[in-house]
Amino acid sequence: MTEFIDQQRERGHAVQQICQALNTQGLKVSARTYRSWKAEQPAPRVVTDALILNALHDLQKPNQETGRPKPEVLYGRRKMRVWLQRNGFPDISKHTVDRLMRVAGMNGLVRGRRTTTTIRAKDKIRAKDLLNRNFFTDAPNKVWVTDFTYVPIRSGFAYVSFVIDLFSRRILSWASSTSHDTTFVEEALQQALWQRRSERNSHVRPVFDTVHHSDAGSEYASQRYTQTLALEGLIPSIGTIGDAFDNAAAETVMGLFKNAAVAKDSPFRNGPLVTESDVVDLVVDWVHWYNFERFHSTLRYRTPVEFEELYYDEMSGSLPDVAASKLAA
Repeated sequence: MTEFIDQQRERGHAVQQICQALNTQGLKVSARTYRSWKAEQPAPRVVTDALILNALHDLQKPNQETGRPKPEVLYGRRKMRVWLQRNGFPDISKHTVDRLMRVAGMNGLVRGRRTTTTIRAKDKIRAKDLLNRNFFTDAPNKVWVTDFTYVPIRSGFAYVSFVIDLFSRRILSWASSTSHDTTFVEEALQQALWQRRSERNSHVRPVFDTVHHSDAGSEYASQRYTQTLALEGLIPSIGTIGDAFDNAAAETVMGLFKNAAVAKDSPFRNGPLVTESDVVDLVVDWVHWYNFERFHSTLRYRTPVEFEELYYDEMSGSLPDVAASKLAA
């Protein structure tokens, strides 16, 4: 209201005349009220709240090109606090984030139910579980985990396989197909091998004796896939049958993909998923965001790529003392 009256004053109208015109339109405001509003300065908290709410509303605005909101609308309170701290509000508290997210109508992503796609191998002879549910390691390329999931399309299903580095939770590669067989999951493996071997960094651990962990699906327990692992110098590890917790790190990524990217209200979807090509476009956008922009709580709210870069900087001795202490925190 004060902004409107100020605009009219700049055009040469008196405050009393402006207020009279507003009163005739049903807006009861007097010249005295206007002057008291101008004399009062808003509290710092009111100003800060308004700026934060503007940032939250900007995340929800549809992009002019895609018509979709920004992926950060998927964040819950903790990740949103980190995002705000990195975008101009370093001193914001978790209570403020919680309060203003409620005002903005933001709740974050709610995980859905897990869907089973594993078909157990008939052959009882398979690799042992070398992880024993220990999903943490101290360097890249020590342990890879893999799994695949399905996405409904008009003609049936498209299947998407991921290979993930356990250290940084980085998605090294992915593959899509309309059938889930050994060739399909092997393609994702070969892409991961190419990705790591093409990285020219003297501190990158060679892809040799890397533990390759999967569930007991027939695709991963097949003789052909086992031979491929042996030829590439990877050590196979397979969880027990019917227990998703034995491959929980990969299952988590599958769940995130289904709920963050495939869901109907996803910020990564442009419309219905009709063909495998639609799914490929979806995966490309989501994997890039996941690796380069999405904060990961397991990585102390860093992105997978950022976490790896900090590790390599520390190994090379180029990491400042302050940054090194933060990495170890």
